[in-house]
Amino acid sequence: MSHQLTNPVRHVLRGRRATCTPRRIASLSAVYKTAPAAQGLLTPEQVAQFHRDGFLVLERFASPEDCARLRQRMETLLHEFDPKTISIFTTKNQVQETDNYFLNSASDVGFFFEDKAFDEEGKLRQAKELSINKVGHALHDLDPVFREFSRSAAVSNVLRSLGYKRPLPVQSMYIFKQPSIGGEVVPHQDSTFIHSNPLSCVGLWWALEDATRDNGCLWALPGIHKEGLKRRFLLAPDGSVSFDGPRPMYDMSAFVPLECPAGTLVLLHGENVHYSAENTSPVSRHSYSMHLVESAPGVTWSPDNWAQRSPDNPWQPLYG
Repeated sequence: MSHQLTNPVRHVLRGRRATCTPRRIASLSAVYKTAPAAQGLLTPEQVAQFHRDGFLVLERFASPEDCARLRQRMETLLHEFDPKTISIFTTKNQVQETDNYFLNSASDVGFFFEDKAFDEEGKLRQAKELSINKVGHALHDLDPVFREFSRSAAVSNVLRSLGYKRPLPVQSMYIFKQPSIGGEVVPHQDSTFIHSNPLSCVGLWWALEDATRDNGCLWALPGIHKEGLKRRFLLAPDGSVSFDGPRPMYDMSAFVPLECPAGTLVLLHGENVHYSAENTSPVSRHSYSMHLVESAPGVTWSPDNWAQRSPDNPWQPLYG
């Protein structure tokens, strides 16, 4: 979720769109595959599987046209974005300014670059299209194309199927996973960063291109969510952010790869542990994700979460 979780590498190579054979995509164990959700409505068996494993893989949730529309819209946004407008890369107080830019992105569309993308003078070392790591975190609110996709009837039906009364989208990200350089995202729980009382975070992750082991697919640890939340990412009164404990260690051999074709929706329980490795392939692995919490009476958004909105710019529920 956070820039703190990525370990991007420093070289850039131009790549091509991800294309995968059916044999490669079929390598996901059949026990984790489910039938496509009709209009987003999950079956009782799918809901039970989600609660058992802590994740659910729904192929063909988004159409090829949906995936192309989101990719094309992001190409436009990136083309229109001028990196010179980000002053944080040229200030002396870089750490604090970087944190401020990150925090402000809760109510804005921020552009986050791979490690060492800028030189000492604040200039990009290479083309911005080859330097970007992710864009977030309010696409679902501010951009009309992403807003329409994020608030579709099918998405609402997924949340209804899971029992949400007033689901509140609080974060969205477009991840590029650049060819040959796309950075690792270390094992983490989404509720570490997106905390409510009681816990209610759920992640929706869409593959906009085929995701394989080679280009950095998701890996998830089945059943780990039942062990609860291990640590939190906290906002201090001075505006700094930090973890409240060391990074937990996990048996990496217990994770399962969630290889999937473009259009797949992966649901992630907030306490599930998941990661993605570096993209060592010559093809990209674009994805879009959105995280939500329950906002019905009796559930509160934690005031020490990194993401906060001002009263005049509140998050907007899907329904309820």
